[in-house]
Amino acid sequence: MRVAIVNDDSVAVEALRRAVTSVPQYSVAWIARDGAEAVRRSALETPDIVLMDLIMPVMDGVEATRRIMSESPCPILVVTADVTRNTGKVFAAMGAGALDVVSTPTLAPELKEASARALLAKIRLIGQLGMRRAASSSVASSDGTPAPAIIVIGASAGGPPAVARVLRDLPATLPVSVLVVQHVDAEFVDSMAEWFDSQCTLAVRVARAGVRPAIGCAYLAAGDAHLVMQPDGRLAYENEPRDAPYRPSVDVLLSSIASNWRGASVGVVLSGMGRDGAIGLQQLRGTGSRTIAQDEATSAVYGMPRAAVEANAASDVLPLSRIGPLLCELFERPASAQKSRVNS
Repeated sequence: MRVAIVNDDSVAVEALRRAVTSVPQYSVAWIARDGAEAVRRSALETPDIVLMDLIMPVMDGVEATRRIMSESPCPILVVTADVTRNTGKVFAAMGAGALDVVSTPTLAPELKEASARALLAKIRLIGQLGMRRAASSSVASSDGTPAPAIIVIGASAGGPPAVARVLRDLPATLPVSVLVVQHVDAEFVDSMAEWFDSQCTLAVRVARAGVRPAIGCAYLAAGDAHLVMQPDGRLAYENEPRDAPYRPSVDVLLSSIASNWRGASVGVVLSGMGRDGAIGLQQLRGTGSRTIAQDEATSAVYGMPRAAVEANAASDVLPLSRIGPLLCELFERPASAQKSRVNS
């Protein structure tokens, strides 16, 4: 795999170079010291993956990502030294087409091995895609309070901009609550919730155990445990199944909705690698609910949606631009008509 490094810090470049070349199958394609140089080099010699810094002279990583994905598209992994200070740029880069984010590895002896491992794990997962992507009826709860209809969205690699697009298409007045499972490292969950919140009129927050989903709100699953819906209509986190490939798992949340939610529900699987979501979406469709998979043409990574389609788990396969409008069409109806439209 030919890996390009875009970073203006010589120490960071050396740490990245050492990490990359520690794997015999990987090589450094080229090194760029600013975003403008990276755009030029990518056009001349498109690598298999770009490791993109955010803060650089001449052109920052967000604009460089946008330009590369427009002119010579290839997988881009954001590599930043300070995630907490650069969250706005991290998710702006994801919105421009970057697939994932990881902390910059260090040369410090006590941290070098672990930080390099984290970077290489991200590179390996993206490499496994083998892709050069183109740009592009209410039910009362136990206390008598009407529960909203539920939309569950699952995504992984390439998912953040797709999730943001769907959320933007849903007005805060829509009588639904949205649950989102986006595969992302736990350290980025709070920042991702803030970024999603800035992209739409829904109130986006990290899902907390014990909360009953409210209309006009979207809840992002936290890391390291599975978000589930309990029979009493409240959210909870569970450790089982421990062998699930991803924590939190889209399959686990969808399965709990299929088992415990008696109101209207719709499942949506967007861009992502692997098969997470296919089994849960199939279970949800078995209850009569509508289930949606993003189509191949608009998926950055057609892994999770493909698995759902191949399992006949999706009642609708749609381009990204049509998913939000369909959800609005399903739920912008009198309450008496909602369930019949959703369960079709």
